Amino acid sequence: MTQNINHGARSPSSLPLLGQHWRGLGGWNYYFLLKFGLLWYGYLNFHPLANLVLAAFLLLPIPGSRLHRLRHWLAVPFGLGLFYHDTWLPGVDSLLSQGDQLAGLSAAYLLELVLRFINLQMLGTAFVLWVAYLFLAQWLRFTVLVVAALGWLNVLNVSGPAVNLLPMTAPPLAERQPDGPAAVPARVPSVETPATNQNLNAALDAFYQQERQRRTEFPSSLPADAVPFDLLVINVCSLSWSDLEAVELASHPLWQRFDIRFQDFNSATSYSGPAGIRLLRASCGQSPQQELYQPADPRCYLFDNLAQLGFSTRLGMDHSGDFGGYLAELRRHGNLQAPLMSQQGMSRSLVSFDGEPVLNDAQLFSRWLSQQQGAGDTRSATFFNLIPLHDGNRLPGQNETAPYRARARTLFDQLDAFFDQLAQSGRRLMVVVVPEHGAGLVGDKVQLSGLRDIPSPSMTRVPVGIKLFGTQAPHQGQVLEIKAPSSYLALSELIARLVDGKVFGASDIDWQALVQGLPQTTAVSENDNAVVMEFQGNSHIRLNEGDWVPYPR
Repeated sequence: MTQNINHGARSPSSLPLLGQHWRGLGGWNYYFLLKFGLLWYGYLNFHPLANLVLAAFLLLPIPGSRLHRLRHWLAVPFGLGLFYHDTWLPGVDSLLSQGDQLAGLSAAYLLELVLRFINLQMLGTAFVLWVAYLFLAQWLRFTVLVVAALGWLNVLNVSGPAVNLLPMTAPPLAERQPDGPAAVPARVPSVETPATNQNLNAALDAFYQQERQRRTEFPSSLPADAVPFDLLVINVCSLSWSDLEAVELASHPLWQRFDIRFQDFNSATSYSGPAGIRLLRASCGQSPQQELYQPADPRCYLFDNLAQLGFSTRLGMDHSGDFGGYLAELRRHGNLQAPLMSQQGMSRSLVSFDGEPVLNDAQLFSRWLSQQQGAGDTRSATFFNLIPLHDGNRLPGQNETAPYRARARTLFDQLDAFFDQLAQSGRRLMVVVVPEHGAGLVGDKVQLSGLRDIPSPSMTRVPVGIKLFGTQAPHQGQVLEIKAPSSYLALSELIARLVDGKVFGASDIDWQALVQGLPQTTAVSENDNAVVMEFQGNSHIRLNEGDWVPYPR
């Protein structure tokens, strides 16, 4: 009987060869545990399948301990690359596309950016997690737990690409009622529509389809009794509502001097070149990022529309416009061909992030006003671009970035004083202050302070103000606030409504009627490799044409 039993039993040598060489993940367990922790708090754009493939490669049984150790070493560069891929940091394509701009940054500013990546609190937490892992690994089989977690994350990813592990709550949805037929934004699916990858892509496509149909209708000519006036568009770099709140300057007197102020204006990008092009093409609906660098309908160019009505065009900057080919982009893709106003004799107030001088804006304003006064009673449209708030700007003779709050206060004081000059000049003017994008002073879980690769909501929600000077009926009372979601098309529409200048001679101005039915625009923002879109009251993000995920709060 014993002999029969021994004959029927399977000896270890009869087991499959590879089945004898199962080993755990070893130190890679810590790698995955660290990722799980970062994912839980929203610091990763985790790719479940890629991480599961890495774990499978590390677990595949192979004979010989030397081959096993060699495999672990060979996996190190792949693991580091995957870790970078799982972060919100700019992709390789983005870094390569901006290589020339990075090379143009000053050494002091580059060092400052590198130091921002060092987070002592996170390093300390990672060290504690490492010690905890070494201690608990004496009793727990972490490989089983890690593989189970990776499998679960992949199952979730199959049912919906947005892996919602974050301990966050969504704000209540607010119904936004348009002011009129022209104000209807791009269609958004009903509240019951789930935020799946397919639905979010469909919503984005629907948004752009509708935006292609929207355009400001300027008159073909001005009436004989039209009143000449100057339009001054002041495009400020690195200023958002989030930045104002961070430095406690939202209550600066400047912001109370506007007649109209947009509370929910989306700049649609977090980079200067695209922002300038979008502003100069404000007379058409919002375009996808890649279409900004293609010819547009001639009716889209705001300053061209004004030029056809007899407005001469002007261009002023407190910098050269050379960095990143900014001025060249305005000319080629924004069709702004006006010569740059002379900067000769102006003093520098700051040294920019690329080592070039940033001119004194007060002197720039005074020179422009003096030239306009000398030109007499004419129609003109001027585009100003100001960069004193850009990250990395420093005082002459210093290496560290000058405090943002001090720079912002100086600029606001200069604008406030300029408004006094305009009021005293007696000229009829329409001033539009519209920032390019925010500075990202606070930063978030997606990107560090000062980085702008991802157009986050706090980066693209900017304060926009409009002020009329020289009217017979000055605005009385508080600033008229427009709280509906808006973008550049609303500015173009408002300019078109005032282009005949008759408002300056009116004995009474109905401000509510003036802003009635301005176009609304759903918050969609783009850079080359990132899209952020509001969907049913929540922001979602897509990187490098990948899947959509909720924007971490």
